Amino acid sequence: MSGLENTTMMAADGLLNSNFLAVAETQGMFFSGPDVRYGSNYNQSTGETAADVLADYKDEFGESPAAPFWAHSYDAAALLLDAIAAASYEDGGTLVVDRAGVREHLNGVTGYSGLIGTMACDAYGDCSSSKITVIQNIDTGDYDASTANVVYEYAPLAATQVGDIAAGAEKPTYGGSVTIGVEAEATGLRPWEDACSSPCYNMMITVFDKLFEQNEVGSYVPNLAAGISANDDFTVWTVSLRSGVRFHDGSAFNAQSLVDMWAIQQGGAAAAGHIAATGLTAVEATGDLEVVYTLSKTNSAFPSYLARAPLGMAFEPGAAAADTDAFSVAPVGTGPFVIESRDIDNETVFTRNPNYWQKDMWGRPLPYLDSFAVRPIPDETTRLASLTSGTVTAMQSLRQATIRDAREAEGITLHEFQGNNAGGGMFNVLLAPYDDVRVRRGLSLANNQLAVIEALGGKGISGPATQFFSTDSPWWSQAVYDAYPHFDYEAGKALIQEYLDDPERSDGKAVGEKIDVDLSCPPDPTLIAAMSVLEQLWTGTGMVNVTLLNTDQATHINTALGMGNGFMGDHGAHCWRWGSEDDPSVGLGDAYAPWQMSPLNFSNYSDDEASAALAEAITTDDFARRKELYEIVGLIGARDMPMWYSGSTATLIAVANGIVGLDNWTTVDGQLGIGHPNAEGRWHQVWWDN
Repeated sequence: MSGLENTTMMAADGLLNSNFLAVAETQGMFFSGPDVRYGSNYNQSTGETAADVLADYKDEFGESPAAPFWAHSYDAAALLLDAIAAASYEDGGTLVVDRAGVREHLNGVTGYSGLIGTMACDAYGDCSSSKITVIQNIDTGDYDASTANVVYEYAPLAATQVGDIAAGAEKPTYGGSVTIGVEAEATGLRPWEDACSSPCYNMMITVFDKLFEQNEVGSYVPNLAAGISANDDFTVWTVSLRSGVRFHDGSAFNAQSLVDMWAIQQGGAAAAGHIAATGLTAVEATGDLEVVYTLSKTNSAFPSYLARAPLGMAFEPGAAAADTDAFSVAPVGTGPFVIESRDIDNETVFTRNPNYWQKDMWGRPLPYLDSFAVRPIPDETTRLASLTSGTVTAMQSLRQATIRDAREAEGITLHEFQGNNAGGGMFNVLLAPYDDVRVRRGLSLANNQLAVIEALGGKGISGPATQFFSTDSPWWSQAVYDAYPHFDYEAGKALIQEYLDDPERSDGKAVGEKIDVDLSCPPDPTLIAAMSVLEQLWTGTGMVNVTLLNTDQATHINTALGMGNGFMGDHGAHCWRWGSEDDPSVGLGDAYAPWQMSPLNFSNYSDDEASAALAEAITTDDFARRKELYEIVGLIGARDMPMWYSGSTATLIAVANGIVGLDNWTTVDGQLGIGHPNAEGRWHQVWWDN
């Protein structure tokens, strides 16, 4: 048209269609729309990659989809089916789908891996990867080439924004402090030695850097490490390290540091299980900033072990070797904060490390806060009240009732995370009567999960669990769900009766005499309420004497660990949490490895077939095969029931209004981080928004 010869033409996604882009007049036009560079993206619910789905579509219809939203439709269907599964339950033979639960499940989706990328859902139920691209049609005969020709992208939810967007982002401010109330005191602050749960990790992660971190989809990316590579059979791993990193005492962190740490880790209670699981036999410095880990067996998941405390957190080996007990009180790491004081059971204070190596996206030193303090406040109600009253400025919780109450509070911001965390417990299979599968399955069948969840305050927040993985995890198994002994009181009674009537029953009691069960859990009111439900159910069979035991969390953990009796533990039926966002080899490896090799196998159960599946799963990086093998382990667990599950556990970090950064911290290479699973914050990127 005359006068418009030099006009730049641009259209929206409605015209981002292969048929339209083939029109000659569209050559050189720009189109805004979704990012269609799906690459190796996969849907975590089905395990299918974008290439797999597209190939299936072509097989069915003989052509590719004309518009780009086929992947969005696939992800939307998978998300909806997950939400329906999570919000469904059986009531007297009738399948009930809780419509409000479906909405609530979708509202809580974050870090979901889809064909279109990593997705999150907002409070209005809108789910997306929040990325828009502009492409230029450079070849009307090649749709794929044109859609791959991205000239601009906008990602408002990510911290790794492109071009002018990142330059204009608000810069965090320095200064101020955060005091967090946690559910228990740490058992210790020695990564290689002390079994660590959520409160402990909130402390350790301020002092110690990990070699690797997880990004928003759970992949392992370098942190204190700069890179990693493996030989063909995954038995030799070469790790390069970042330069210029120093411990808090001023000494240099280098490859020799990791070698000297290894000498200490080999004698550590917490590290022992990970050493056995990985087959780690040697750590050798092959350069000042290069170290080689040698394994006795193939382990394709080895980097996941370098992202947790026992083998992955860098501590100053000289101080650790000089006095291990003193180190637990005054640990020395390379982390963003330095310990200033430790008043056990009262408060531990950390101050900003002025020489910290990590920078933010503007090249400024981290952390932002001047100080960070941790106060153990075991009572959930008191901890929440401490936050709302201003006594503390943050709190963590893994209790559903606390999340329910926090949602009603004013003046605070909630950061919830569902993930693979589940509540339940374990049976110590080395002790009678828990050594008999009939007792374990009978007690599990007599566990009314919905009643326990309601006692925990989790109704409408979390659903029943059956395995280490949540329904929205790519590792979740329908077969394991089907095999799990769901609540069937009469079937449970029948199994327990069969044990009672066995003249060779393992507890040595007379035929027909009741079994004795010690049921232990920390003295939190909601946990006591939940254990009371189990006590009533088990006692109600008329065949079980239940003794309720309550000890503080540190004692509860150490009782299960069993350091005083060769790691067999002194527990019977012990409440516990299962699952994490780690690679399955970590959690399942700990839980099912022979107890003589893994102090973190708290149930002391092992099975040759499960061990073989776990061993094979780390010989390959093929997702589908690994999932099959972990499903075998799950099926064995559902058959023999060394562990029981009650409900999935949403976790919470709540903060005073104005504290930001927990949801959108980034890895060293600029990727969005995994968030705050298990209520573990990355406090070095938190700041006060003034």
